[in-house]
Formats: sequence, structure tokens, C-alpha cells
Amino acid sequence: MAETANHTGPDPAWEKIFGSRPWGKYPPEHLVRFVAGHFYSASPRSAVHLLEVGCGPGANVWFMAREGFRVSGIDGSPTAIRLATERLASEGLAADLRIGDFSSLPWPDNSFDGVVENVSLYCNPWAVIKQAVSEMRRVLKPGAPLLSSFFTDRTLGYGLGTEVESDAFVDIREGPMAGAGFSLFLNRARLDELFSDFSEIAVERTSRTMGNERHLIEQFVITCRKLA
Repeated sequence: MAETANHTGPDPAWEKIFGSRPWGKYPPEHLVRFVAGHFYSASPRSAVHLLEVGCGPGANVWFMAREGFRVSGIDGSPTAIRLATERLASEGLAADLRIGDFSSLPWPDNSFDGVVENVSLYCNPWAVIKQAVSEMRRVLKPGAPLLSSFFTDRTLGYGLGTEVESDAFVDIREGPMAGAGFSLFLNRARLDELFSDFSEIAVERTSRTMGNERHLIEQFVITCRKLA
């Protein structure tokens, strides 16, 4: 799911998480809706090539492969890629899964009919996030859709650690990012900057609470298209 804050390899925090407990077994509803809305009518589905950036142990690549699409995925964690590969193989499924760098995707220009990213870029510095979004745009076919999501700056954990760059913290004491290394929380101004080179940009928010409604966990969910 993550690259390190200093951008030299997989974050040890995520290697520990992926190696010590089950993580991300099923896809989130917004990803299912995105895939269904854009690609379920395709025939054959195997002609549709989808990429997940930050695939983790494979919940989303499993879902997309199971639905009949051609799937690729990339993550900075070797453990995550191993787990994803094993999960797919256990059901007779396959995908092109690679250990790699989000800011330098190992696929040619205009390779994919759709790209998805679900709260994985937030584990990286702002400069890396911007380059990764540029790379996702590069590998999309003209006019193809993108799904991305980020924790907002209203989410529990914001400000509850050591700030290492604007809106980004390590050693977070509480919330879903506690013990998960580097975390950058997005505000709307930065979101608008990040996706300014896309068209048909739509932004929604999803949320849940923790602690008997005392704490908010909120995500931006962004859909857009590469310019045709």
C-alpha cells in the first residue's frame, strides 16, 4: 500500500501490518460502484485492462479479476504482493502484480482503460503523491476514468503526531493511521490542485465514526477522466 516518506522503499510499518494480520479482504463500496458503472457493460470484459495503484494484499485486484477484467496492480510492499498473488492463485485467478514505485509506473503511456487507487497515496509525501497522480494520468488511455480516495483533514489522527511536512504526520497516537507510519491528510484546496489536469472531476465524501460517534473518519472519493 505504501512507499516510505523518504521514498526509498516499502514502509516498514506496512510490511509489519501486512505480515502480522489479515488486511483488506473485500473492496470498498465506492470502488465496486466505480467498476460496475464504467465497465460492467463491456463485452468481453477480458478486453478491459484495469490498474490498481497501491493494491496491498489484493482485495480490489481480486474483485476485478473475479469479475472477468484483465488486471494489473502495483505496491511498494513485497509482502502485500505475495499475499495478493497467493489469494488470486487460490481461486484460479491471475493478475500482473508488481513491486514498484508509484511515482514511476512500469507500464507504457495509454495502457489502461481505468485506474483505481484507494487510500494508498496518502502514505507518501506531497511531492511523491503529485508525481504518482501524473503517472496514473500518463498510463490511462485518453478519456479513460480514474478513481482515487484520501483521508480528509477532518479525520481522527490529524494533528495527533509529529508534523513532518504540511498536513503530514508520523507517530500518530490515535485513529486508523496510528502505528501506520507516514500519513498525509488532504484538504479540498490540495485536492483541486492534484486533479486539475483531469476532466469531469467529481468529488464526494464518505464517513464513519469511532468511539460511539466521538471521532470522525472521513475520505474524499474522487472520480475523473484523462483528457481525451
